[in-house]
Amino acid sequence: MLKDRKIVVVFPAYNAEKTLGVTYSEIPFEIVDEVLLVDDASTDNTVLVAKELGIRNIISHEKNKGYGGNQKSCYKAALKLGADIVIMVHPDYQYTPKLIPSMAYLIANDVYEVVLGSRILGKGALKGGMPVYKYISNRFLTLFQNFMIGAKLSEYHTGYRAFSKKVLESINFEANSDDFVFDNQMLSQILYQGYEIAEITCPTKYFKEASSINLRRSLAYGIGVMQTSFHHAFQKTGIMKYDIYNKK
Repeated sequence: MLKDRKIVVVFPAYNAEKTLGVTYSEIPFEIVDEVLLVDDASTDNTVLVAKELGIRNIISHEKNKGYGGNQKSCYKAALKLGADIVIMVHPDYQYTPKLIPSMAYLIANDVYEVVLGSRILGKGALKGGMPVYKYISNRFLTLFQNFMIGAKLSEYHTGYRAFSKKVLESINFEANSDDFVFDNQMLSQILYQGYEIAEITCPTKYFKEASSINLRRSLAYGIGVMQTSFHHAFQKTGIMKYDIYNKK
């Protein structure tokens, strides 16, 4: 706990048997109360490794629900565990859990309701091995989104995120896509409701075992990101209305 706030770390897992152990080993259990792993029908031994590590809260999807569908299960289950602060960490070890105390502190002390670990602040992205084409795409999409949404984030595409219970209970994340654009829709919902988002510099690692999406899915994601930005702008100006922006 931190400031009497229960902290739950969620792992949206898919074929993470090779990296789950090292990711789990860096969790600061002096403040983290529970770890929840949601396995999205992995074809490897992710669940077995999780059990061997002593993770008590494990949900196994019988069928693959997608990255967004996995997160929906993560957040709903974390709230049922009584979480006041929920921190999503990818179990593929692209992001170090060592930043959890810094992210949780900002929420526990009522400074921000949402904190992102940004790979773009500083030199974390390219230094960590992010492919140049992904870096350029990240910068272009972020520039476009900031212009359309009216925000000033350094990036919208990080998978390292911390949320207060208040935010997760107010946004309609279950109406979002089950695919990768879920992340983007969630930030759009949060900004639409007027929450401020903090960012801290986050190192990242790109290596063989780390998860990544292919070029085709990257293009689909980019199109989805731009569509979300247009939807946000249309919703904000009243031109159109979309269900994802309805409060729970």
